[in-house]
Amino acid sequence: MEEELKCPVCGSLFREPIILPCSHNVCLPCARTIAVQTPDSEQHLPQPLLHSRGSGLAAGAAAAPPLDHEAAAGPACGGGAGSAAGGLGGGAGGGGDHADKLSLYSETDSGYGSYTPSLKSPNGVRVLPMVPAPPGSSAAAARGAACSSLSSSSSSSITCPQCHRSASLDHRGLRGFQRNRLLEAIVQRYQQGRGAVQGASAAAAVAICQLCDRTPPEPAATLCEQCDVLYCAACQLKCHPSRGPFAKHRLVQPPPPPAPAEAASASPGAAQGAPSGGGGCKSPGGTGAGAAASSAARKYPTCPEHEMENYSMYCVSCRTPVCYLCLEEGRHCKHEVKPLGAMWKQHKAQLSQALNGVSDKAKEAKEFLVQLKNILQQIQENGLDYEACLVAQCDALVDALTRQKAKLLTKVTKEREHKLKMVWDQINHCTLKLRQSTGLMEYCLEVMKENDPSGFLQISDALIKRVQVSQEQWVKGALEPKVSAEFELTLDSEPLLQAIHQLDFIQMKCRVPPVPLLQLEKCCTRNNSVTLAWRTPPFTHSPVDGYILELDDGDGGQYREVYVGKETLCTIDGLHFNSTYNARVKAFNSSGVGPYSKTVVLQTSDVAWFTFDPNSGHRDIILSNDNQTATCSSYDDRVVLGTAAFSKGVHYWELHVDRYDNHPDPAFGVARASVVKDMMLGKDDKAWAMYVDNNRSWFMHCNSHTNRTEGGVCKGATVGVLLDLNKHTLTFFINGQQQGPTAFSHVDGVFMPALSLNRNVQVTLHTGLEVPTNLGRPKLSSN
Repeated sequence: MEEELKCPVCGSLFREPIILPCSHNVCLPCARTIAVQTPDSEQHLPQPLLHSRGSGLAAGAAAAPPLDHEAAAGPACGGGAGSAAGGLGGGAGGGGDHADKLSLYSETDSGYGSYTPSLKSPNGVRVLPMVPAPPGSSAAAARGAACSSLSSSSSSSITCPQCHRSASLDHRGLRGFQRNRLLEAIVQRYQQGRGAVQGASAAAAVAICQLCDRTPPEPAATLCEQCDVLYCAACQLKCHPSRGPFAKHRLVQPPPPPAPAEAASASPGAAQGAPSGGGGCKSPGGTGAGAAASSAARKYPTCPEHEMENYSMYCVSCRTPVCYLCLEEGRHCKHEVKPLGAMWKQHKAQLSQALNGVSDKAKEAKEFLVQLKNILQQIQENGLDYEACLVAQCDALVDALTRQKAKLLTKVTKEREHKLKMVWDQINHCTLKLRQSTGLMEYCLEVMKENDPSGFLQISDALIKRVQVSQEQWVKGALEPKVSAEFELTLDSEPLLQAIHQLDFIQMKCRVPPVPLLQLEKCCTRNNSVTLAWRTPPFTHSPVDGYILELDDGDGGQYREVYVGKETLCTIDGLHFNSTYNARVKAFNSSGVGPYSKTVVLQTSDVAWFTFDPNSGHRDIILSNDNQTATCSSYDDRVVLGTAAFSKGVHYWELHVDRYDNHPDPAFGVARASVVKDMMLGKDDKAWAMYVDNNRSWFMHCNSHTNRTEGGVCKGATVGVLLDLNKHTLTFFINGQQQGPTAFSHVDGVFMPALSLNRNVQVTLHTGLEVPTNLGRPKLSSN
């Protein structure tokens, strides 16, 4: 609540708050600092000193008490606006000769004041500097001149520091704005309560370091204005070094804790001392305990127009309390007024109602914060889980690569051993043949050395053959290596390297969509159709390409897909009446199909509500009465169907004969959707009907009529049709009299209510009927 009790200009608790026309509040001393003149003249309006500097502080404070807001001399301009509690900084030094200067001027054709911003402004509000007092005059005289000048100026204006709307001041100056005494009382109660708490713990009210991990924490040695954090010397060096991003931060001495007496005082300006004589204005509450007592016994506010009169009524047009003199002779005499008490209660009730809405939003915000904190915890837990999963997956990849490396090394070893064996076999074979050939050559040389011709000729033929055979053994390729020294094994690692470089979390790209949330408030049934709605849960980052809606058969059987698409709302028609269906939905994307939603149970209507279908009827059929009454423009029989379709259950509807001329024979019954529309109902194999005249009725199907029954129709008659698909029967009633059950020749499929008639008859359809229990028995007669 403290933020609501702070002035937007000085940043301190409100002191003598006034209500601007835009409904925002501002301190009266601060209002004097932001008041400017309009473009009528660019004169400098003298203003009082903010506060004295150095040794002149006490004297300046004593000479500049807060002025009475209600006094005729006008509001005072000194005191708290530039006090240390206001946080505005700067001020006058050494008396009136060193006061700050205030220049008041306006921008041409704008109507808004132009003023110099103060660096000490807590929220960017521009605050004007002060004008020094005229030479030779006392500070009190300067303040009095400022008050009178500001009060009497008719060309001054003030700009709201919050909404920046400008308001002109009349001849009363700032006294023309109402004093917010309610806010002032709340501030006083808040200060008293805070002072009591601070007084109880005055010994412990020492500024301590907010980042210390010591027990107890060290006293604060500095305060960062940008971070708004108190540091001890050690923590400041460790957490807030004077370099990098913190180089531009401003470090100041920590503020001293407020004294209990100051916190419990009625207003920050109460300790300013007694007012000085001369041009000064008196303080409204006195000093010290007198101010607190005066504030405790505050009186009801009085009318600013008539200071001796209390508020008694409320002007609805101006939205302000007024006194009775304002109604008699003031500008509110012709306005709409209401009793003050009644409007007080009404506005309190409105505020209470509005607060309920804010309270609900605050409750939702708290729940949302709890949800966000839970998400934070889940993020931490999920992060650890994903890290462990990542390490396990990478370790598995490394293990698989190690195993594959061992397999590849085994292949290389086998290939090397094979090559070595081939070469050694070839070496051994070639060595043996070389030894044999060398021996033969040496033997032949020795034989050729002999000079005995007969002896040579005895062995020469055999020796020549041996040499030729030995030469033939060195065939082509015998002296070529069978294997090469090169290994014809090339490891293709490029795809694996590319896969490793592309290794990423598939969850970050696309994950299976979450469970859809069924919107039960939008799910409904109507007749024999159901409508289902769902949505994607919040905080979902997985894309959804579509949804799959599944429905059972109404008897608890297997589910079947009834819709696949991107829509989140679907209506299924043509279901069974008086049946209970279970429905569920799931989402899918490129990664797969997500889990099913919760199952919703939907109950179709017990009885059917339907009308004649203008789209299925013959063009000669004329429908009226919201498609419940049918007639025909042709003398030939024409067929029209109902909008309902039946495949199971028991259903009953009636048709009232509104007109019956020249004894026509209309037909009533059921038919397939593909029935022929330009002939009597029942003449083809797609319809089952009873056609009737004024005396008798027959059952007709496939152009064959059977089961003639006595009793016809006339104007005002009622024909009932009972379709029992459980027993496979179709029964007709005329004026409650049963015409006899008729068995279906085809019992499977979908049947629609049907009717054929011509221009001599008109009927009206009645649906949504329970099956009657008091229908009569049939009256049958021979053919």
